[in-house]
Amino acid sequence: MIKDFAAIDFETANQYRTSICSVGLVIVRNGEIVDRFYSLIQPEPNFYSYWNTRVHGITQADTENAPVFPFVWKEIAIRIEGLPLVAHNKAFDEGCLKAVFRTYCMDYPDYTFFCTLQSSRKKIKNLPNYQLHTVAACCGYTLENHHHALADAEACAWIAREII
Repeated sequence: MIKDFAAIDFETANQYRTSICSVGLVIVRNGEIVDRFYSLIQPEPNFYSYWNTRVHGITQADTENAPVFPFVWKEIAIRIEGLPLVAHNKAFDEGCLKAVFRTYCMDYPDYTFFCTLQSSRKKIKNLPNYQLHTVAACCGYTLENHHHALADAEACAWIAREII
């Protein structure tokens, strides 16, 4: 069981994995949440699809003056140093992270990633689905602001404390 980790969630502006428009991060040490971080990010490419905005509610006006990814990541990197990352559907979040690192010609540190989606499918049986809000509820957490990156990261952290 891991007691120290960083739960992370990204929202994207469009169909490109590089188009991260917000990030939520929850740091867990010794099984307790000790830090939370949230930032809007100017996406690359910088346009919003109707469908993405419909999911998370973020618009181009919201990120017009937001920092670009490398500036936000500097704040995150110091918080997550030495910690594994956890995401619900790590294929998406890890894919976004690797893609945006390539876009900005940043050296990817080969982060260790755990997946609460994969773990919940193995450890929790008979759920109607394994979406974040469903698994979180099964683990005793009510996700009230689904698709807000910080709320989703906190739900992921809660799940990870229970099943990873």
